[in-house]
Amino acid sequence: MRKAFVAIAAFLVTATVMIGLAWPPFFWAFIFVGPIVILGIYDLYQPKHSIVRNYPVIGRLRYFAEDLRPKVYQYFVESDTNGKPFSRLSRSLIYQRAKKENDTIPFGTQLDVYENGYEWLSHSIAAISHHELNEDPRVLIGGPECSQPYSASIYNISAMSFGSLSQNAILALNGGAKMGNFMHNTGEGGISDYHIAPGGDLVWQIGTGYFGCRHHDGTFNFEAFAERSKMEQVKMIEIKLSQGAKPGHGGILPASKVTPEISRIRLVKEGFDVISPPGHSAFTTPLEMIAFVKKLRALSGGKPVGIKLCIGRKSEFFAICKAMVETNTYVDFITVDGGEGGTGASPQEFSNAVGTPLRESVAFVYDVLSGFDIKKHIKIIASGKITSGFDLVKNIALGADLCNTARGMMFALGCIQALECNSNTCPTGVATQDASLMKGLVVDDKKVRVFNFHRLTVASAVELLGAAGLRHPYQLTRAYINRRISPNMTQSYIETFPYAPEGCLLQTPYPMRFELGMTLSTSASFAPTDYKVSSVDYAHANPYLGQVALGHQDN
Repeated sequence: MRKAFVAIAAFLVTATVMIGLAWPPFFWAFIFVGPIVILGIYDLYQPKHSIVRNYPVIGRLRYFAEDLRPKVYQYFVESDTNGKPFSRLSRSLIYQRAKKENDTIPFGTQLDVYENGYEWLSHSIAAISHHELNEDPRVLIGGPECSQPYSASIYNISAMSFGSLSQNAILALNGGAKMGNFMHNTGEGGISDYHIAPGGDLVWQIGTGYFGCRHHDGTFNFEAFAERSKMEQVKMIEIKLSQGAKPGHGGILPASKVTPEISRIRLVKEGFDVISPPGHSAFTTPLEMIAFVKKLRALSGGKPVGIKLCIGRKSEFFAICKAMVETNTYVDFITVDGGEGGTGASPQEFSNAVGTPLRESVAFVYDVLSGFDIKKHIKIIASGKITSGFDLVKNIALGADLCNTARGMMFALGCIQALECNSNTCPTGVATQDASLMKGLVVDDKKVRVFNFHRLTVASAVELLGAAGLRHPYQLTRAYINRRISPNMTQSYIETFPYAPEGCLLQTPYPMRFELGMTLSTSASFAPTDYKVSSVDYAHANPYLGQVALGHQDN
């Protein structure tokens, strides 16, 4: 192809010159021929791309096709049910509710009800009309040491920072939250002017970078925290231990992005790289973390303080619970982020292969809290691909008290799943800092869509409650949700995730599935005592096991 290009280029140039000599106006053809020939000559000698080097000019069509492929697939190839991460069916439902369009479907379900993983709600013959039910159920968040509990909606905006999202996106999200009386998590980027201006309720998330409450060396600044946490709009404080998109991974904000505005919001030095470490520096053990929670609650004036985490090593969560029991001090809420979560840019391995999925995580957290008999003090917030009334219902049935969504709200803003969140080229102006793209997102229109989506999704969850014969979300149990596990077998969630008896982890014998976690964990450290558990360790954890423990010593 290299020789063919040289021959074709020589022919085009020669032909253009000869025809031009006979008819001078034809020399204008060099406007087209010249750039092609110059580009081809460059391609012949550039060292980076083998295909382009071997196929000058025409090889570049490969990159054009690669760029076009996701768009062609989304609009012309994928079915209504097989799109990833969200199917067209899911996206369309969000768009329809955000725009208050018809959200019903004709001619029955498109889902394969005999496919493994299909889920459904057990309805009741004694169903209740949704007109008789509370269309805005609330959950009171705040434990025994909280003097300013917060009444939250069962559906809220999950953590997304200004910087990851545009200022117009933040303004529209918070404006929708204000209209609908639900909460908006700031993300770890801190409280920006765009979070404050609309007046919606805020959950201030504090990550490992301590943005908005840090010294220049990255350590925690208690004075700055006290000042900002007492703002009227800040209703709760969330300490992020990990997130579903990239659990156990830190981050860096390059110096070029640390503008004067970002410097002021995050309390970082303008023009310098800003590191978010993978772990916290304000505490190093579960006991220290609980003391940190207690101090933040006091400095904020008694507002609810909780933690957010994606479940990884289960022994760490047992250790946190042991620290709460030993100190008689509790977090007010726990946001459980599923490994399927994520809105912005994450390393592929972390998105695809790190972190426990949401369903298993919520059930585990609920059961362990119940086992320590401290669930009564702590609310669970589920976060991760929750975009419909049924998603709300099934996560509440598993043990969550309320739910958050990030990508659902992005769709309500107009996101089209272009998958360009990490490139600053978001075509809808949601996940970009490009001012020209940002203008496409009209705040006054999109905040209404956020409000509509929230209200109609909660209303659909309430209708499902009525269909099950229930009046309140807290009446949902795992028995109400069913899942197909094979072509001829189904299980309810209560069979897949059997409840742990209240208080079962306060004395031995522990339930078998919790023995390893209880053995490995200690309130004095997040690290497991040892992954090579001996029969002596098991005997200490559960003295009634006897010789049975020998069968577990290599777990």
